[in-house]
Amino acid sequence: MIGILLAAGFSRRFGAGDKLLQALPNGRPIALAAAKNLIKAIPVSIAVLRPGNNKLAQLLKSAGLEVFFCSEQDVEMADSLSAAIKFSAKFIESSDGFIIALADMPYIDPLTITAVANKINAGASIVIPANQGKRGHPVGFSAKYRDELESLHGDEGARSIIKSYPEDIALLECNDAGILADIDTPADLII
Repeated sequence: MIGILLAAGFSRRFGAGDKLLQALPNGRPIALAAAKNLIKAIPVSIAVLRPGNNKLAQLLKSAGLEVFFCSEQDVEMADSLSAAIKFSAKFIESSDGFIIALADMPYIDPLTITAVANKINAGASIVIPANQGKRGHPVGFSAKYRDELESLHGDEGARSIIKSYPEDIALLECNDAGILADIDTPADLII
């Protein structure tokens, strides 16, 4: 199993500055918190960034992630995910599947990420965590979706695959509100 941290977005709703480098109330940058949660659960994880985001790249490398820069034309969510899936082929762990996490979701419990991975390892095809019936992140995909994940384009991410295979989805109900807590605006930083 390989973890993929999507960190190539522009954070337009956040305002000036790189959202992913903004400090949470505990002082830790948003992306670093998300990265540490992911790598604690999935030791082999990569982060996909837009070109030139060197400060974020160094931060994520220091957390233990392999950093990959997508090309200039691959900065929409699905395009950067597709590029990351292709890049992940050099890791044997990707033959088991993928845990796709978002760098602006720093509150996900590593135990939830582990539970998603374990359900994929136990034979589930697509695993989506849920909290009180609401679907969240990260989403797990078995390796059988590699080709479709590599073929994604646009800003929808892997949602099109999820829509195409509703019968393959296993919901993982969990008591982790962090699966729903993404940071889109400065107001979201306040707990």
